[in-house]
Amino acid sequence: MRLATWNVNSLSARLPSVLELLAEHAPDIVCLQETKVTEAAFPEAELREAGYASVHHSAGRWAGVALLARRNWPIELPQGGLPGEAAAAEARWMEATVAGLRVASVYVPNGRMVGSPTFEQKLAFLDAILARAPGLDVILGDFNVAPADLDVYDPAAFTGSTHVTEAERSRVAALVAAGFVDVFRRLHPEESGYTWWDYRAGHFHRRMGLRIDLALLRAPLAEGVAACAVLRAFRKGPKPSDHAPLIVELEGEAGS
Repeated sequence: MRLATWNVNSLSARLPSVLELLAEHAPDIVCLQETKVTEAAFPEAELREAGYASVHHSAGRWAGVALLARRNWPIELPQGGLPGEAAAAEARWMEATVAGLRVASVYVPNGRMVGSPTFEQKLAFLDAILARAPGLDVILGDFNVAPADLDVYDPAAFTGSTHVTEAERSRVAALVAAGFVDVFRRLHPEESGYTWWDYRAGHFHRRMGLRIDLALLRAPLAEGVAACAVLRAFRKGPKPSDHAPLIVELEGEAGS
């Protein structure tokens, strides 16, 4: 079984790359963030033609999340929106059951500036994830949090900034303490594994990135993870997203 997550930073602009990801890597479940499309413009037909069913929570030009599944697996009990979030209209949470797993696609608010109202909203959103966590098996997406200094290209440069504060990191750590595993870090304890790079010239090629896209799996499920990798090639080429996909390989078939 193969899981993938990708902040595409506009599904309309990145649809050819998404279809390439589906054809090349054949993930069974895919979580997308920052789709930035209206409900009517979501490309359900194109994804169906590629062999994927989809559900989505869309809000137009900002945010937006989606969940895809292949092999004719039904996507059951879809729910858009996270109980307890402050701004439900921003469309940052989509969950559903696929192959017996309750899966969530998440796009945590950026937070902008430490101490600002938007930062407090970010912390509240992370608290809401923790409250919802007991009902989930898999949480994939853009957390906008670098869990440790290893996940930041220059920790000193981010001192006092969002993404690296103890307030943010402690909330991700609380999810781990609640029974989830950050599978990339478990498999690659010394590798940076950056998933996001600023669009400014040279940041990607100079490896000036952050690891803020995470795959959190419940501990028993995580025991079956055979591989987890950042697909850096999808950050290259014309009109790339500022994020690269993260893919997780599980032993066995879904629902087994």
